Amino acid sequence: MIGIFDSGVGGMTVARAIEKELPHCRLVYFGDLARTPYGSKSAETIRKYAVENSEFLLKKGARLIIVACNSAASVASDLLRDKFPVPVFEVITPAIRQVWQTSKIGRIGIIGTRATITSRIYEEKIKEQRKDFQVFSQPCPLLVPLVEEGWLNKRETKMIIRRYLHPLKLKNIDTLVLGCTHYPLLKKLIQPRMGRRVRVIDSSRALAGELAVFLEKNPELAKSLSSAGENEYYVSDITEAARATAERIFGRRINLSLP
Repeated sequence: MIGIFDSGVGGMTVARAIEKELPHCRLVYFGDLARTPYGSKSAETIRKYAVENSEFLLKKGARLIIVACNSAASVASDLLRDKFPVPVFEVITPAIRQVWQTSKIGRIGIIGTRATITSRIYEEKIKEQRKDFQVFSQPCPLLVPLVEEGWLNKRETKMIIRRYLHPLKLKNIDTLVLGCTHYPLLKKLIQPRMGRRVRVIDSSRALAGELAVFLEKNPELAKSLSSAGENEYYVSDITEAARATAERIFGRRINLSLP
């Protein structure tokens, strides 16, 4: 099984992308709704949660871990790789590779939680290969709670998005990275406010593509991830908003269970 965890239901955008890319692989998902959002918490606390979430997924039979939370990916990925004897993937690196490939003028915008933006992980990794690129970051702390509450089409949400994106528009960026797996649910609001000339990168799709390539090169592991049965979706708290958001992501009813 492929294990995926996030601070809430936003990481289901990653699960959905992997489901489309690798339909024969079985998934187990954990969304930590009871402790969301991670983005406003300390790096030490996020690392603690990331370890606990990974341990839960491994007990459920995961042979590979995906950190679908940008906040956790930015501060805990290396720790998880050192601690657990399974491959660990995260959502940041695949998005950055797309930045290198697609940006024409090297002016990049990043939106994410405070933890992700404060870590400067995107800027550091982008400049590892392209020192000439300019990176402009914008924390958007209100977006995750709005998504978790299902406020995807509210006037207030549109106003907040406009306010967050305005500084990046002034920087004349040509590429915008959605630095949180909740944000693809707001892409239909974000793209028109940035304009057609700005490429908006969804890390969930980038990750699914890279995972497929990795499994092609590791057929034994790929075989172990394929099994009969339904995908499993666990959350640490069940709310009606979470159910509605999950169904919106997958286009079908999703059975959410407590651990």
